[in-house]
Amino acid sequence: MVQLQRLAIAPEQLQNEHLSLTAEQQHYLGRVLRLKQGDRFIIIQGQWWIAELLVNLPAPSPQAKLIEKVSIQTELPIEVILIVALPKADGFEEIVRCCTELGVTQFIPVISKRTVLKPSPQKVERWRKIAREAAEQSERLIIPNIFDPVSFQLGLEKNDHSCYQYIGEGRGNYPSLTQELIPLEAEKRLNKIILATGPEGGWTEEEIQDAIAIGFQPISLGKRILRAVTAPIVAVSQIVGIIEKTD
Repeated sequence: MVQLQRLAIAPEQLQNEHLSLTAEQQHYLGRVLRLKQGDRFIIIQGQWWIAELLVNLPAPSPQAKLIEKVSIQTELPIEVILIVALPKADGFEEIVRCCTELGVTQFIPVISKRTVLKPSPQKVERWRKIAREAAEQSERLIIPNIFDPVSFQLGLEKNDHSCYQYIGEGRGNYPSLTQELIPLEAEKRLNKIILATGPEGGWTEEEIQDAIAIGFQPISLGKRILRAVTAPIVAVSQIVGIIEKTD
């Protein structure tokens, strides 16, 4: 198949196999890529579809129609949820970009005791745009969900906990994440992982104990102390390396 432009869309943009493009999407397809009526592109919404422009852009809705499904499998065989204590400056943007490419399905940004950043709603929308662009670039089938920032305690409670839960801790004699996961993968017991990574300065002892109290297992990501931005990327890379290994 000729390589076509990929475009992630929201579910409400599809109706009866017809597609309504946002103003931003129309500008990108029509003005930047210079696509015309009859040209085709790929939309991402739980799977891939080839879509065809019905009109020259910009134009009233609907602007495109679905032509056919595209069979592709790029998602991880398990769900990976990241709870991330927000790092300083724009560090969370890098986490979202890299971990979306690696296959994370949900991001839960949390405000911990040592968190400095207090993001605005505009910043949160930028994170979601970055996730959408990274999903398009890495040929994902879904766009990861990014929750609004919450307290660390609320972040821990956002899931049903019927899965394997880990909290990264840079200091302390804890088993490595790979030591924990390799036996589980060998027994095919993995279907969902929740992983929490800390802020600059690490979690407080109280936060570690709060996580343990609801079923989180403290783990190490190696013998070195990682930056708050590096830790979640390393952790997800280790998960991917274990579950996507070749036999």
